[in-house]
Amino acid sequence: MIKRYIKRTLYLDRIRPFMQKDIIKVLVGQRRVGKSYLLFQIMDELARHGLKKGNIIYINKELHEFEAIRDYNDLLRYIKQSAKGKAALFIDEIQGVAQFERALRDLHASGKYDIYCTGSNADLLSGELATYLSGRYVEIEVYSLTYPEFMLFHKLDNTEETFLKYLKYGGLPYLVNLKLDDAVVYDYLKSITNTIMFKDVVARYSIRNVAFLERLTEYLADNIGSLVSAKKISDFLKSQKTNISPNVVLNYLHFLSAAFLVFKVQRSEIGGKKLFEINEKYYFQDCGLRHSLVDYRLSDINKMLENIVYMHLRASGYTVTVGQLGNREIDFVCERKGEKLYVQMAYLIPDKKTWDREFGNLLKIQDNYPKIVVSMDKMIDTGEKGVKHMHILQFLSESV
Repeated sequence: MIKRYIKRTLYLDRIRPFMQKDIIKVLVGQRRVGKSYLLFQIMDELARHGLKKGNIIYINKELHEFEAIRDYNDLLRYIKQSAKGKAALFIDEIQGVAQFERALRDLHASGKYDIYCTGSNADLLSGELATYLSGRYVEIEVYSLTYPEFMLFHKLDNTEETFLKYLKYGGLPYLVNLKLDDAVVYDYLKSITNTIMFKDVVARYSIRNVAFLERLTEYLADNIGSLVSAKKISDFLKSQKTNISPNVVLNYLHFLSAAFLVFKVQRSEIGGKKLFEINEKYYFQDCGLRHSLVDYRLSDINKMLENIVYMHLRASGYTVTVGQLGNREIDFVCERKGEKLYVQMAYLIPDKKTWDREFGNLLKIQDNYPKIVVSMDKMIDTGEKGVKHMHILQFLSESV
């Protein structure tokens, strides 16, 4: 497969242990985050290990040439006609095939295929695969570029100017082909946002009230990092002369999350196991897409920094919640392989009152897991009583 690309080792390292193993590899994530190019990178890696071109079958449901593959029977027929003995099978945007899980179960059971597929809808993938292929697949989430990847793709050094470009334009991989200019970039980002909204949300879930969906998405974009609830959103809309029930709000929030445009972050009780069911936060997959909805405003820098830190933690493999410790809030409680990390995000820490608040919240936690305050201060202190203080450029550039 001749495609020019920049390797994304973050994901290749996660996929590599499962290559040529009897388990289905599923790459999930929002449109245009680079899932297709990861498939090409896997193909090339397999080819370097001796897999012949004739033993690679590639199907992309976004391409017209594969339009005839509409359901699982079509998919099985195409693959079995194309395969020459054992083959590596790559299916891009598999949710475009009706009842695809039946085909995957059949193909997996045959033992003849090393299977890789991508998808842009969490509902279809997690639901159907969990039901039909429990224990036979591994799911790997793919995100837009991390800050180190952004520097690599755009051949930029780790400076504040580079970081502000990342903050402003986001990390969709295709931006490497465009001039980083407001008019050019935001035209592209608006087209991607519209595609996600209308193809992955409106069409997928047969949404009738498109105007409300758009207003809701803009509301989330304007309130990233704020505690929100379906009732709060419903009450706000009523004040704007729009009468939408909390249940409808909940459904629409779920649809946006299933398309990976936003991520819902629940609150958790620190020191306990309780997850709170109301008042969660929402962050965008990509800050650039957020700005395509509500414009880029430096006055929102606190929100944007929080969004970027959250997505960095997700890309680093953490499960993230908002911590609740009495009446104190911890921005991010992160868990990975049985270990924890606590992170507070502040734009600047200009005085002792702010210092005491940001560090004080973390100092109240009675365990020995790492605790970090991240900010953009020019002068970074070493921290306090084991709580580390890091500049955001250092935090995003180092693996955590």
